[in-house]
Amino acid sequence: MQNFCLFDTAIGACALVWQDERIVAAQLPEHDEAAARHRLARRFPQGTEAEPPLFVRDAIGEIVALLAGERRDLAHLPIDLSATPDFNQRVYRVALAIPPGETLTYGEVAARIGEPGAARAVGVALGQNPIPIIVPCHRVLAAGGKTGGFSADGGVETKLRILTIEKARTSAEPSLFDSLPLEARRR
Repeated sequence: MQNFCLFDTAIGACALVWQDERIVAAQLPEHDEAAARHRLARRFPQGTEAEPPLFVRDAIGEIVALLAGERRDLAHLPIDLSATPDFNQRVYRVALAIPPGETLTYGEVAARIGEPGAARAVGVALGQNPIPIIVPCHRVLAAGGKTGGFSADGGVETKLRILTIEKARTSAEPSLFDSLPLEARRR
């Protein structure tokens, strides 16, 4: 039996779905609560809204803190990816290892799973990520600092919003402020 709950964050109402002692899905904000509930009902027609158990309340606290700008790594949260294909699981394991504030490209993820020519397939797998934000697919970008896609409501704008909250570098190129000297010269 799958249960779900909605909760508020700095970017809107998110949802977690759990079964037994594992989180099986997450949902980033829709444009309103009715749309969020409609999407949950489509994805989990047998799901029941329920009071979250302790491990889900802990996960909610971590997600809320991350989306409020605190540096949080969610990789330790109890998730279940067993319903996803093996290739996707390999991609998600690499994504889980990307710390907040850091990014990889689709090609770099492909290389890390031992399939250097599979950047496009990595993008498809990330688009199918059932647990976004916990499995941080938003931290994977296209080559050259381009954003790539994002399947959550709001698309790439939502991806950029989360990366901005995390203060993530989206390019290997230095920003305007990175090129400044560490100490101002005295006159």
